[in-house]
Amino acid sequence: MAQKGVQLDREKFCCSICLDLLKDPVAIPCGHSYCMNCIKSFWDEEDEKKIHSCPQCRQTFTPRPVLLKNTMLADLVEELKKTGLQAAPADHCYAGPEDVACDVCTGRKLKALKSCLFCLVSYCEKHLQPHYDVAPLKKHKLVEPSKKLQENICSRHDEVMKMFCRTDQQSICYLCSVDEHKGHDTVSAAAERTERQRELEVSRQNIQQRIQDRQKDVKVLQQEVEAINGSADKAVEDSEKIFTELIRLMEKRRSDVKRQLRSQQDTEVSRVKELQEKLEQEITELKRKDAELKQLSHTEDHNQFLHNYPSVSALSESTDSSSIKIRPLRYFEDVTAAVSEVRDKLQDVLTETWTNILKTVTDVDVLLSEPEPKTRADFLKYSREITLDPNTANTLLLLSEGNRKATFMEVEQSYSRHPDRFTECWQVLSRESLTGRCYWEVEWRGEEVYVAVAYKNISRAGCKNGFGRNDKSWALYCQNKSYNFWFNRVQTPVSGPWSSRLGVYLDHSAGILSFYGISETMTLLHRVQTTFTQPLCAGLGFYYWSPGDSAEFCKVK
Repeated sequence: MAQKGVQLDREKFCCSICLDLLKDPVAIPCGHSYCMNCIKSFWDEEDEKKIHSCPQCRQTFTPRPVLLKNTMLADLVEELKKTGLQAAPADHCYAGPEDVACDVCTGRKLKALKSCLFCLVSYCEKHLQPHYDVAPLKKHKLVEPSKKLQENICSRHDEVMKMFCRTDQQSICYLCSVDEHKGHDTVSAAAERTERQRELEVSRQNIQQRIQDRQKDVKVLQQEVEAINGSADKAVEDSEKIFTELIRLMEKRRSDVKRQLRSQQDTEVSRVKELQEKLEQEITELKRKDAELKQLSHTEDHNQFLHNYPSVSALSESTDSSSIKIRPLRYFEDVTAAVSEVRDKLQDVLTETWTNILKTVTDVDVLLSEPEPKTRADFLKYSREITLDPNTANTLLLLSEGNRKATFMEVEQSYSRHPDRFTECWQVLSRESLTGRCYWEVEWRGEEVYVAVAYKNISRAGCKNGFGRNDKSWALYCQNKSYNFWFNRVQTPVSGPWSSRLGVYLDHSAGILSFYGISETMTLLHRVQTTFTQPLCAGLGFYYWSPGDSAEFCKVK
């Protein structure tokens, strides 16, 4: 009883605003007491109205009352803290707005510890005790505190819903089962729970298995990230070394050219200066001789003149100046031209290979790549516009339509000599190097045409280097409404509907090369799974002498 009295006294000394023990208590004119800061904050919000009220009785005051600390009340609160605070429930034991409150407590309610599904009542620790001590109450079903206990009551019969109707998939009471749910598939709620619990466990097992699978996938992806980072770091390091070597080589060549130029400059200047000194000495000697002759010419004594003339008139041998030619001022300009030619060739090489380098970088494929295309719309996402390289075309092939079409001709075309040109096989390669995922289509007409892919370093001379007749090219031959696939001189018959339009799909990194017949639908004719070690070029070729046959890379949309 003493403990209850302390709790009651404590509640009387609580501030109705903060619900805690009074701090610096003040009494306002109506007699109610509050914490000084609590009532100040409350009235501060009412300042705009110019009228201040009591939070409990709503009595108003004008003007705003002056607050003074109630020392007697403050002493009582302090005494309560010393003597009775430990006996009172801790503040965190009281139910807040979000908590489930004990239905039995009066006044300020404590938090509920459990809810009883039989009583449909929530209990704090104190009021729950009978459910642990009284035999009949021990059979009740206790659950975690719930605010939704009333949802277990049938709104029609005001009975606890202990049944479940599987037909209507809802909880019902016993009276419902013999009334509007009569004839339905009904079971006890406990039985339905048991069934659903089994399903739940199966679902959990599936979820846990998926979690494990996904964790494995995450681990694989993490390893992939590490592999990508490691590979990229290695590629950057190797590229830096290679470019450094190129720069060092260029620096050495620049230094060599500069040294040779300066050496040749010194040699030529020395030779010219040596000749220049001889000429200047000869000029000095000639001027001296001219002065002697002038003096002799003024001699009045004939005998003296004739006596001195032989020794004075004799001239020394003249310096040979036949090597001195007047020519245009071109000495080392040819060196500049030669270096410029090297620069232009290097620029051409860098321009041609730079695109391939960038394409190779962007075509890096990891686990996150998209699935292999299935429909023509999917394939068209990877379509490439392909043009033919005139420097590779056999001289009997005429290129047209912006170098997209090759036509077999009776007479040779006036192509210039080029090391990339096919000399004996009637075929041609594309300008573009192909990596990553690519798709293109070819429209062909004639007796026999073959569509191919090949490494760029395929040999250009000899009849054995036709597409598919070596290990550097793969080709589909179309003849007499039949198909044959060739690789490394091995022929494989291919069945499928005849079509004058072929589709080619390449997934370079995956090593996939597929040929399709294109009509109203796409039909797979042949599929290759291999490992490509270099970028590929698309190719077209003709096997029989049949002028007028043609093949063209189509513009697809």
